[in-house]
Amino acid sequence: MTATLADVVAALDRRYPPGTAEQWDRVGLAAGDPDAPVRRVLLAVDPVAAVVDEALAWEADLLVTHHPLLLRPVHSVAATTFKGALLHRLVRGGCGLYTAHTNADAAHGGVAEALADAIGLVGTEPLVPADAPALDKHVVMVPVDDADRLVDALAGAGAGHVGAYERCAWTTTGEGTFTPLPGATPALGTVGRRETVAEARVEMVAPRHRRAAVVAAMRAAHPYEEPAFDVLELATLPGATGLGRVGTLPAPQPLHAFAAAVARAVPATAQGVRYAGDRDMPVRRVAVLGGSGDSLFDAVRAADVDAYVTADLRHHPASEQQERAAFDARGGAPRPALVDLAHSASEWLWLPRAAQALRDDLAAAGTTVETRVSTRRTDPWTGHVPQTSPPEGTT
Repeated sequence: MTATLADVVAALDRRYPPGTAEQWDRVGLAAGDPDAPVRRVLLAVDPVAAVVDEALAWEADLLVTHHPLLLRPVHSVAATTFKGALLHRLVRGGCGLYTAHTNADAAHGGVAEALADAIGLVGTEPLVPADAPALDKHVVMVPVDDADRLVDALAGAGAGHVGAYERCAWTTTGEGTFTPLPGATPALGTVGRRETVAEARVEMVAPRHRRAAVVAAMRAAHPYEEPAFDVLELATLPGATGLGRVGTLPAPQPLHAFAAAVARAVPATAQGVRYAGDRDMPVRRVAVLGGSGDSLFDAVRAADVDAYVTADLRHHPASEQQERAAFDARGGAPRPALVDLAHSASEWLWLPRAAQALRDDLAAAGTTVETRVSTRRTDPWTGHVPQTSPPEGTT
């Protein structure tokens, strides 16, 4: 069965939830009719003219890019601008445009994990963990005979989902006591007489955004006119996803050998791979971040790593980082060393696994799609001239 654009977007959103993108980011569907059929999907890092040419020549129905075309607000998409012209070409060619950017950076199987895997890191965890989804704990007292029915109702409203398990609940029993007042219509007991009932205490967790639905389901399923219940906000904990990854190499390597191994693992670019640090220092624990990474130097230092692999390192932040590392080392080996990649090289590795995941997810839903990963080099730099001697006139 042929997938629709809505089917493909839903699959991508599950893998790379838009809500996990940074606040400044713009992700998701930028162009396309949700009801349109999708048979071919091209994946690329950048939404540039050469990639649009490739998508239209291949008759792709959807172009998925890592970088947004419309990151900054615009007031027109007229074809009189280069971005507007690209959108018009895609629309005329029947090709949608979808972006997974910082949400793909943070996700399981995303950009950071692809880079970490490519350079051989094991035991990885997020460099900057995202908060796990906010949870409530719902605690309800209910007659023992009604406990199972109540658990079913709460589960149906979204409670009790823990990892790969559903309908998770904890119960214990005790005695509840109450005295119905005039005007009450008690399900058990009579007005004016104290009652004691064998009750179960039911506890279930639920996403905080489902609070109203879970409470409504509890009230509808509970036999009492006035149920006794608590809703407790649980502490927010670090989640299993987030920006960057930290892991270890199977064995230490000198920095120069590690940088060479990184260079072999990523696509070649005019920039190549640069490093800063003692070429012979041992590297074992490593942090990585696809894309521009000098904003996370504080997190990298806190992670206590030997080297940091990222892209787009600027002169002043990199210089200050290395000066601070030397100062903090107090005569020891300054850490972390820096390994600087071209931006696109640090992110392209994610595309093949994103293409495979999309095919697998749609196949599981009973639809098929053909994917292709663009190999067009979209790094803006086209040449590199090595310098092996000082400028003329110097000694």
